[in-house]
Amino acid sequence: MATSRDYYEILGVKKDASADEIKKAFRKAALKYHPDRNPGNKETEEKFKEINEAYEVLKDSQKRQRYDQFGHAGVGGDPGMGGNPFGGFNGQNVHFDFGNFGDMGDLFGSFFGGRSARQSARGRDVEVSVKLSFEEAIFGVEKNISLNNTIQCDRCHGDGAEPGTSQKTCPTCNGSGQEVRTINTFLGAMQQATTCHTCGGDGKVADVKCTKCSGHGVVKEHQDIKVKIPAGIDDGAAIRLSGRGEAIKDGPAGDLYVIVQVAAHKKFTRDGDLVLSEEHISMADAALGCVLDVATVDGEVTIKIPAGTQSGTDFKLSGHGVPRLNSTSRGAHIVTVHVDTPTNLSRKQKQLLQDFAKL
Repeated sequence: MATSRDYYEILGVKKDASADEIKKAFRKAALKYHPDRNPGNKETEEKFKEINEAYEVLKDSQKRQRYDQFGHAGVGGDPGMGGNPFGGFNGQNVHFDFGNFGDMGDLFGSFFGGRSARQSARGRDVEVSVKLSFEEAIFGVEKNISLNNTIQCDRCHGDGAEPGTSQKTCPTCNGSGQEVRTINTFLGAMQQATTCHTCGGDGKVADVKCTKCSGHGVVKEHQDIKVKIPAGIDDGAAIRLSGRGEAIKDGPAGDLYVIVQVAAHKKFTRDGDLVLSEEHISMADAALGCVLDVATVDGEVTIKIPAGTQSGTDFKLSGHGVPRLNSTSRGAHIVTVHVDTPTNLSRKQKQLLQDFAKL
């Protein structure tokens, strides 16, 4: 769980601390609470995570500015999205297990570290990519995935025998699935166990081979699979479809991993569950105040710019950001307003500004 404690308090620095002071405080605290120095201590592990979480925000000038202005909501809603202190990534590469066309199940962790070791009697995992627009990633979408895949033969149901016929014990290996061969080496005769070439390690062979798969139990076919993309998914995330990977004879199929690729948007960028954009106003509007129509993923929203607004000021639009996974809540949309300094002034404009400067 992410911490709700004040980040400055966690690092033991004041709110006006310099970047060097924050870095020194982080190094000191991280050294004290590092898991390698406190093996098996859950309390210090949690403390170390808090320290990293706080530093990930306060070391970044833009994130720090948003945190100072909006608190935890200004840096992604859930403060824990800042990163994995042990792995060093931003927490967005996750797996969603939908099972066989089921609803979204478990949320898994790092995709960069690779998958668990595969058992020998299991089909290979398959990876495909799907491209999403920025809006599709925000609101979720259903996509159709087309691929050529090795699937279980629907005629023999994977056992390799023609329907109505039976299987028998392999005469080559007597059902063991292995052949033992004697090899002559310079050290003398040695025995080596290998997979049986007749049954492929199954220990059984068909009396009559399936006419569709020729006894292999699997066939290569084109597949169209509908994949439900959840709202709020980010670029690089992986959705796992259990058992939709490559099939093998007399064994479970592998998994299908759908890798999400989100296209960049012309107007918006994303930071966790925040949507970020920029708007430009004139010097006069900044000084006098104005009303501004701002584009969001939900359409235009009108915001009031108060008189005296400085360039670089952030305005928060709650509930117009990215939906949080497995939640009905959404992050915010942060609008950064830039004040444009006029150029190529006319003689009259220059005179007006000079008169204003004198006043």
